[in-house]
Amino acid sequence: MTQVIETIDVDVPVSVAYNQWTRFEDFPKFLDEVDSITQVTDTLTEWTVSVAGQTRTFEAEITEQHPDERVAWNSTGGEADHAGVVTFHRLEDAKTRVTVQLDWEPKGLLEHLGAAVGVAGHAVKKDLGNFKQLVESEGQTGQGWRGDVE
Repeated sequence: MTQVIETIDVDVPVSVAYNQWTRFEDFPKFLDEVDSITQVTDTLTEWTVSVAGQTRTFEAEITEQHPDERVAWNSTGGEADHAGVVTFHRLEDAKTRVTVQLDWEPKGLLEHLGAAVGVAGHAVKKDLGNFKQLVESEGQTGQGWRGDVE
């Protein structure tokens, strides 16, 4: 299992950062490897991603969610094996720290090589930079899903 932990500070209130993150169908706007996400139920999403030149599909289940605090998930089937959590920390009125922890199992030679040299960490860092740019430029553009999952 490979683990990646990355953090970024965004210049928006915690509720804006959280709302943007929980609009799962918008993930392709800032996650380069994500082709599409469909929110099937409040806690189940279907993903299509392109990794190392291969397209994969899988489902992910939200296992814990607390508005303005955290979202945790687990893949539940398909061609990917991963779990993660993103947390939101209020630094000041209009500044939020976003931390992503991702645990994943590389598949195939290219992914194993990439994991060995830290490619996933660089990708997550880049994606968080994309998130920062998106959320700071768009601001409060809509409501995210604010349900609570224990």
